Amino acid sequence: MPARPAGDRPSKAALHPRNRHTGRYDFPQLIAACPELAEYVIVNPYGKQSIDFANPDAVKVFNRALLGQFYGIEHWDIPPGYLCPPVPGRADYLHGLADLLGQDQGGTIPRGGAIQALDVGTGANCIYPLIGHREYGWHFAGTDIDATALASARTIISANGLAKAIELRQQAAAKQIFKGVLLPEDRFDLTLCNPPFHASQAEASSGSQRKWRNLGRLDPSRKLPALNFGGQAAELWCEGGEAAFIARMAEQSALFTGQVYWFSTLVSKGANVTPLITRLKRLGARRIQTVDMAQGQKKSRFVAWTYLSDSEQAVWRAERWPRN
Repeated sequence: MPARPAGDRPSKAALHPRNRHTGRYDFPQLIAACPELAEYVIVNPYGKQSIDFANPDAVKVFNRALLGQFYGIEHWDIPPGYLCPPVPGRADYLHGLADLLGQDQGGTIPRGGAIQALDVGTGANCIYPLIGHREYGWHFAGTDIDATALASARTIISANGLAKAIELRQQAAAKQIFKGVLLPEDRFDLTLCNPPFHASQAEASSGSQRKWRNLGRLDPSRKLPALNFGGQAAELWCEGGEAAFIARMAEQSALFTGQVYWFSTLVSKGANVTPLITRLKRLGARRIQTVDMAQGQKKSRFVAWTYLSDSEQAVWRAERWPRN
């Protein structure tokens, strides 16, 4: 797929123009790539083919089909109960980060293994490294505190022959985000993270039930899963929720100012953006950018920041970034 110029984003709420999931899905093609999807296809109230998003198995197989058809990922699976993220939204974050790199290089997005990305909390699904490497050829290091999640991610990487492109690092200290996994010799062109959204397990369960109610699917006669996208505790909630996690990330990022060009994190709750920016300014961030994203009715954004001066950024680009 030819790349559009960096920053060429849609004027209305929609997926990024380079996102492979902008149109309706061709279910016969998806089924050809992943035959097991056939048993999960339904006809929605609008008479269109879809899947039952209230069924965790359907969501997982749908992801497997998308990764196979659009990204050439032949083997993908996750353990029961682990987070199964929506692929289109994850791809949008990566395309937005690519634009961020490209805007500093005359609109040319740097590609290839020279670009190093750190995925904080890569999870059992390893979605960001898989898509980011396929789309841009970047090298990824994925971190997580969960050994089972890393074992799953390692199996996916090995099964798809991506061991040279994606490495994994276990974070031994639950409260640390960068320390212990970002080594003194490391230089990362970007970091990315999908932080825990909720402040407690009860809040996470309540949020899921609210989604079913909004969708008109809260049927007392039907046993619905607690979370259709799954998720372990560390993937879904932490003390203080998203606001506390991204505040901690900001504070800890200030310890690695010269080792990362762009730090970034998703921020699901719009109210959390301004406090994060205020904190980053206090910490000495030189540039801060907020990039809005949307998938259907769901709106989100990511915030990116760097501590490098203009001259330090120029030296970094000259020494590290290839010109395609």
